[in-house]
Amino acid sequence: MKRRAFIAGICAATAVPGVARAEQTKLVGLLIPFAPGDATGQDRVDAFLTGMRELGWVDGRNMRVDLRWANGGSDDIRKQAAELVASAPDVIIANGSAGVGPLLKVTRTVPIVFAIVPDPVGAGFVESLAKPGGNATGFLMFETSISGKWLEILKEIASGVTRAAVLHDPTLMANAAQFVLIQSKMPSLGVELTPIDVRDSNEIERAIADFARLPDGGLIVTASSSSVIHRDLIVRLAARHGLPAIYPARYFPDVGGLVSYGPDLLDQYRRAAGYADRILKGEKPAVLPVQAPTKYELVVNLKTAKALGLTVPPTLLARADEVIE
Repeated sequence: MKRRAFIAGICAATAVPGVARAEQTKLVGLLIPFAPGDATGQDRVDAFLTGMRELGWVDGRNMRVDLRWANGGSDDIRKQAAELVASAPDVIIANGSAGVGPLLKVTRTVPIVFAIVPDPVGAGFVESLAKPGGNATGFLMFETSISGKWLEILKEIASGVTRAAVLHDPTLMANAAQFVLIQSKMPSLGVELTPIDVRDSNEIERAIADFARLPDGGLIVTASSSSVIHRDLIVRLAARHGLPAIYPARYFPDVGGLVSYGPDLLDQYRRAAGYADRILKGEKPAVLPVQAPTKYELVVNLKTAKALGLTVPPTLLARADEVIE
């Protein structure tokens, strides 16, 4: 009898720490609206997890990660968002407007930290940048004012451009704002703009082919989840039709695009880890201000410039954060 009591006491003693560890383990959800294995999406996940490790959070030790991929289709994103919320995570990390919107339709209580969202106020995700007021906060993709610089840089690297197709998602308020700012540069730069809907691959291919029938054209690719999903196609079409193009992020020049100007997006995921850490320790998204990027980068692909017959101005190369040769 004493022996059974002794063994029971040992079991109880060893079980208590295990229970404590289970209670301390936090569930962190990630909603990434890319196909599984997408290199860009995986880089963002890795940047976040690295940031969490630096803050003492390790998957399988004191946190558990529920990673949800979506193929970019709205139905799949909604399904993954609903399932992720149903798993009752302590915090969710969401990529872009395409991820945040579906999440907020199924929960107004689970804390959400977003990255790469162009206009969270206009989209209704937060009440204001300074005081989000709800269950979501995070990081702006960029300050919209940089949109006008895309046309300026395109003219700088390809001075002969007099026509530019602007690839954008007309359903996004942020893309509408970007288009307006690009338009504001038209009079001083003498460039005519043509909008192209970037949501459908077949439409992109047809529209760019039609646009390229006339000379002196170029492309401006605005920031949206659709442009990311179709990035390889857009870069191939620009090369096929000999169109100088500027993009909103460095992963376009990485796959052959001419030039990009935009924020360091991986830095946003490292910073998102800081907000996740604060929320897991008890702070509320409602009082954590939405932050703007702190790092912007200009990337030039010289190999692509040579293929297009362009000589990149030394002044532009001097400003570049990276030159791909």
